[in-house]
Amino acid sequence: MYDKNALMTLVREKALKFGDFTLVSGKKASYYLDGKQITLDASGARILGEGILDLLGDHLPAAVGGMSIGADPITAAVLTVAGIREVPLRGFMVRKEPKGHGLERYIEGPVRAGDRVVILEDVVTTGGSSLLAIERAAQFGLQVDGVIAIIDRLEGGEAAFLERGYWLKSLLTVQDFGIEPTETPA
Repeated sequence: MYDKNALMTLVREKALKFGDFTLVSGKKASYYLDGKQITLDASGARILGEGILDLLGDHLPAAVGGMSIGADPITAAVLTVAGIREVPLRGFMVRKEPKGHGLERYIEGPVRAGDRVVILEDVVTTGGSSLLAIERAAQFGLQVDGVIAIIDRLEGGEAAFLERGYWLKSLLTVQDFGIEPTETPA
């Protein structure tokens, strides 16, 4: 069973850092969320898997996945909890670059063109990483429903997804930690 308070405690203790940081988007920030401190922790993985499955509810896609390497442990956590709950679900990975041998694909895993999927992400800021994953998934023929993030920084990612016809759900937002977004989404 998903425990939001336990996830918030883990984030506070292990992942939330204050200082001067440059994010992947190039933005400057006074705090950083190191999602891997949660996704690669046994308790964190269990809580994430439970929470994401609960967010999916009865509208299960065929598969979940996202950009390697960040989404890989999230995907594994969700699949593990799905297996325990006997929920039929598959996973996939989106490579940054196609393999230089074999099938030379961006998408790896037991998915087929036409499958409905949800993209997983640790932290969403502007949505750039997830949008790239969506683009590659669509090129493969997957039907992307939306994005589920562990934490939404509330800095434009949701608007970027909605503009392209995708929803965003998150387990937490920065406001759960008393942090106001540094930029109001357009």
